[in-house]
Amino acid sequence: MAELLLVEDRGRVRWLTINRPDKLNALNRAVLEALGEAFFAAVASGQVGAVVITGAGEKAFVAGADIAEFQGMSPQQARQLAQRGQELFAAIESSPKPVIAAVNGFALGGGMELAMACHLRVAAEHAKFGQPEVKLGLIPGYGGTQRLPRLVGPGRALELLLTGKMVDAATALSWGLVNRLVPHSELTTAAQALAEEILAVAPTAVSHCLEAVRRGLDASLGEGLALEASLFGLSAATEDFREGVAAFLENSNPQFPGR
Repeated sequence: MAELLLVEDRGRVRWLTINRPDKLNALNRAVLEALGEAFFAAVASGQVGAVVITGAGEKAFVAGADIAEFQGMSPQQARQLAQRGQELFAAIESSPKPVIAAVNGFALGGGMELAMACHLRVAAEHAKFGQPEVKLGLIPGYGGTQRLPRLVGPGRALELLLTGKMVDAATALSWGLVNRLVPHSELTTAAQALAEEILAVAPTAVSHCLEAVRRGLDASLGEGLALEASLFGLSAATEDFREGVAAFLENSNPQFPGR
């Protein structure tokens, strides 16, 4: 039996590949459990500086949840399923290390929610995005109703949520849902290059930026500015800060220790 999740290190970038191409990489309970274990291991590893999540094959990143698991599900079971997925995706969103989704095809339902939980999204030109849950008599359960309007605005979000339609990668790019759009043959290279671009700067500053944006989105402007000032102060206490300033003044390349 094939592994549900493939783990590969490319330098300091850990690639997590959901490996159910025959099922379009649909998320079932076993996949979510494997993804969670691998993700937390990546965050805990001192050898890993960034994470890329993708799907196996050329057709799908993740084409939604495994609908077969929905049959006969009680309301309580449905709520528990949503909560488990939300907890994992919240952990991805809260990661102190950058997480990039390399969207290699359909990102639908839970797949789109997984992509939105990542900090950045690089998509192949043939990728498609959508939240088709209303066509099953459901709503998104892994954060789609909350993250989508924060990314693209409530009007565009509701258009997708209420119709269940898909949008192509070019539209996703124009809406700000996707950061970069590349030919499928260049997707792996582009996602790796973006991760390495981030790894070239101070790790502590990257973590503080991620925290400032994540927490600031749910705060008032005043609260967000206070948070930024606090994290700015914490940054000034790091060895990365001292190394960065010294290298700048010496006109040399900084060697950030990550602390």
